Amino acid sequence: MEHGSLTDLKNATFSLMDEDHTLANSVRFMLNKDPRVEFCGYSIPHPSENKVNIRVQTTGDAAKDVLKDSLQDLILMCQHVRFTFDHSVSDFKLSPSYQEMNTDT
Repeated sequence: MEHGSLTDLKNATFSLMDEDHTLANSVRFMLNKDPRVEFCGYSIPHPSENKVNIRVQTTGDAAKDVLKDSLQDLILMCQHVRFTFDHSVSDFKLSPSYQEMNTDT
């Protein structure tokens, strides 16, 4: 859900339901890397509520578009981490060290 002005598209607050610090901090990190972002931050209104508010203020682009781009970048980063991890596990399983650990003696 987006809370913001219909006339000022560069500033908005987005409410994400059923989320917590894990996603919010990751999104904040990605937004802070974007040069179009003047300010971003998040808050959790109440500890017992699974809701996160993310505030985005941009230099001119629509806040909604900048948030979407940051979420896409976060997806790509997660895919890269997953691929790198899986590749490293495969390499380790083929290594002599791993083979020695799994031989029956």
